[in-house]
Amino acid sequence: MCRNIKPLFNFDPPATDEEIHDAALQFVRKLSGTTKPSKRNEIAFEQAVSSIAGCARALLDSLETSQPPRDREEVAAKARARTAARFA
Repeated sequence: MCRNIKPLFNFDPPATDEEIHDAALQFVRKLSGTTKPSKRNEIAFEQAVSSIAGCARALLDSLETSQPPRDREEVAAKARARTAARFA
């Protein structure tokens, strides 16, 4: 799938609506094959993003885990370290 879509479950603080919208937007862009829809398809594109964001929020709110929440800064630091090693 798309490398830009990041896991959003089990973080402290929880995923924001903006993060979920951005993930939904990336998903719709990937499916449609376009980053900016034509005027004719703009409404359908935005409806898809909104619908997927709503489904994603419902999913994240209903998931349960016994693991402690992950720290966002720690996960981001690990990702930066992997990127640095990969592109060094």
